[in-house]
Amino acid sequence: MLTAITRALSAEILQCELTYLTREPIDLALAVQQHRDYQTALRECGATVIELPALPGMPDAVFVEDTAVVLDEIAIITRPGALSRQAETASVAEALAVYRPLQFIREPGTLEGGDVLRVGRILYVGLSTRTNQEGIAQLRAFTAPHGYDVQPVAVPGCLHLKTAATYLGHQTMLANCAWVDCAAWKEFRLAHVSEAEAWAANTLPVGETVLLAAGFPATEQQLTALGLNVRTLALSELRKAEAGLTCLSLLFES
Repeated sequence: MLTAITRALSAEILQCELTYLTREPIDLALAVQQHRDYQTALRECGATVIELPALPGMPDAVFVEDTAVVLDEIAIITRPGALSRQAETASVAEALAVYRPLQFIREPGTLEGGDVLRVGRILYVGLSTRTNQEGIAQLRAFTAPHGYDVQPVAVPGCLHLKTAATYLGHQTMLANCAWVDCAAWKEFRLAHVSEAEAWAANTLPVGETVLLAAGFPATEQQLTALGLNVRTLALSELRKAEAGLTCLSLLFES
């Protein structure tokens, strides 16, 4: 059964962390509706959605993906690179303990789930402002006994690896190579997003559907031409908080 752990969005998102974006006013009511529409899309794509409660004093907690890496055998509870986010992990660990044995990234390591892109038994891990070499080394130590190969990828131009690249299946990677080092994927078919649609590289395959943020018609056309079933979702207000589609859930088979 496909399970999606999400977290309720709170008004505190207005005080979210920002690294690459300039702060803009967020229409809170619209952001809440966009988050609900996202959860609805997950359900309609076949996922069972679990919503954790909002966390007081933690504006970025809705971006639940960053707190864990869930594999078939184990779940790794991360240590976010933003100090303000490190307390988010305890409740996620409690929720995931029902499904997986847990391992924990420890100081001085930092790792955020948005930097971990899984393709089969390979874990591409973004070396970013939020994930450091020690965090990657700990992830490698936890996953090597289960047959995973951890490959670091430089992320010079955006917050997380999955901001700039997501896997579409069938050896195809959608990527913004201006923001991430695409040399890691020489053996893949690379579908490039245009400069005009730089934020379009963050997609979320769920079942037979690829979720894509609305407002990127050229990318939508490109994915459709690849034979993919594309569903667009409005993400305008959440993107002002540096969000993408992947960061709003933890998806795994339970």
